[in-house]
Parts: sequence; structure tokens; C-alpha cells
Amino acid sequence: MKYLLLLLLPLLLCAAPEARAQGKYLTKTGLVTFFSSSPIEDIEARNQQVAAVLDFGTGQVAFSVPIKAFVFKRTLMQEHFNENYMESDKYPKATFTGHLVGFDAALLEAAGPHPAQVEGDLTLHGVTHRVRTPATVELRGGQLLAQATFPVASADYNIEIPLLVRNSIAKIISVHVDLTAAPVATSTAVAPAAGR
Repeated sequence: MKYLLLLLLPLLLCAAPEARAQGKYLTKTGLVTFFSSSPIEDIEARNQQVAAVLDFGTGQVAFSVPIKAFVFKRTLMQEHFNENYMESDKYPKATFTGHLVGFDAALLEAAGPHPAQVEGDLTLHGVTHRVRTPATVELRGGQLLAQATFPVASADYNIEIPLLVRNSIAKIISVHVDLTAAPVATSTAVAPAAGR
């Protein structure tokens, strides 16, 4: 029995790429950035606490973004963003739940990024809208790399910009999602027998 396990172990560790590509991938350190350009001042922020899961068996995609984790170059900008615009205490997270549209996971067997479409519900500031955006996905070194960029209009999500600074903030913000996700183990470990 011991020899049979030794023979099967390499086969289990070297599962076919398509089997890995069909699985789930998870990250808790995804990156979301946004950029707002205007004649008066550019505004940029980064958030590296994004939790995301991608399931190639079902095509489902979901991520959660803690709003207070956005970091700005200037502390005052960060305070205004959380208190005045995003009301982070009232709306602590932005979420997306959706799916890859018509994507064939077998494409991940080939090297390089592969184009995809992501469609789903983006909830931000307590408002949900259906969005669809181009993305890229790639399997590299056993990890899944996924990227997407999409526009967010503050008016669509009832984010009020005070009149005093309205001209210094773009009406549409470019949001970029960059995920590096590890495969989720599908088998459960067997507990060792007592006394061993």
C-alpha cells in the first residue's frame, strides 16, 4: 500500500493543466486602483486588501473592496474621500458579483493573457448597477492573473461632489482591478490516526 501511494503521489501533484484551470482561485490581497484626472488636480488611490474568488467551473467572479483601505498620497484627500464622498462608515465595502461571459477555461492552457468579458452587479455607496467590461486572464506559475479596467461615474452611485470642488474631480473615474489568485485546494486533508 505504501508503494502504491508513492507511485500515485507524483500523478496527483502534476494534475493536468485543464484540471487546474477548471478550479477556483482565491486572493485576499488583490489590488484596486482608481484615477481621476481634471484640469486642477489628479487624484489617485490604491487598495491592496481586495478579496476575490474566480471559479472556472461555473465562470463566477466575486470580489469585495474595503473602502477605508484606499490609500492616497495626501492624508486630507483620504479623509475627504471616506467622510464626505464615500461615507465609508455607512457603506464600508464595494462588491462585485458576476461571471465571465462565454469564456472557455481551456484557453488558459496556452501561455499569455487571454481576453475575456466580465459582467455582473457592482455595488458601491449602497447603489447597485449592472456593468460589463473587458478583462484579461492568464495562468502563470500555477497562479491566476486577472485584470480589468472600467469607468465609474460618481453620479450613478449617488456620490455627491460638493460644488466647491466639483470642477477639480472628474465625473467619471477609471477603476483598475489587478488580481493574483492562488488555486483553492479541492480535496480535504485526512486527519492522522490517533497515536501516530
